[in-house]
Amino acid sequence: MEGHAAAAGARINPGWRPGEQLYAGAVELDAIKSVLRPFGPGDRDDLVETANDRRVWRNLTARFPHPYTLQDADQWIARCAQEGEPTRNFAIEVEGRVVGGIGLELLEGEKQHVANVGYWIGHDWWNRGIVTDALRVFVAYAFDTFPVERLQATVFGWNPASARVLEKCGFQREGCLHGAISKAEETTDELWYGLLRPPPRA
Repeated sequence: MEGHAAAAGARINPGWRPGEQLYAGAVELDAIKSVLRPFGPGDRDDLVETANDRRVWRNLTARFPHPYTLQDADQWIARCAQEGEPTRNFAIEVEGRVVGGIGLELLEGEKQHVANVGYWIGHDWWNRGIVTDALRVFVAYAFDTFPVERLQATVFGWNPASARVLEKCGFQREGCLHGAISKAEETTDELWYGLLRPPPRA
């Protein structure tokens, strides 16, 4: 069976920018509209410029801070570096700058075969198909790299664009928790999506 990540354009890269060493064996994924690669110290300014936006924050969980400061960027970059290999969290880079992020969280115990998937992108890059393209590549990488049988994601009810991203990438809507999300003085539903590992190719 041919590796999904190889088909998606994954390659091993010892570092990213000249003079900026990331951890050894860092993976870079080539999507059609972007490149997915590990976060590095040189990304802090791009992160703040893109992430420090209430429109972005409104669609994300409380883990994503607002305002988004240089300290937040430094802490996130350090956390990603400490995760080691295989890479779990990628920067979404378009035309040489970081415009978002995509990653997964491996669950434990009776859900050790499951991973939560999350992503975000700056407002100036909404509605361009960048996240859909990135998620397709990332899903292939996740199933090819990690011992997971299921990927899952949640979406706030007021964010139908994110729901469409998941659906375009094969995720199935599995449920709706009515009134489960309260943020920015508004209440909305929480939509649950899931995707099972595809069967092996013949």
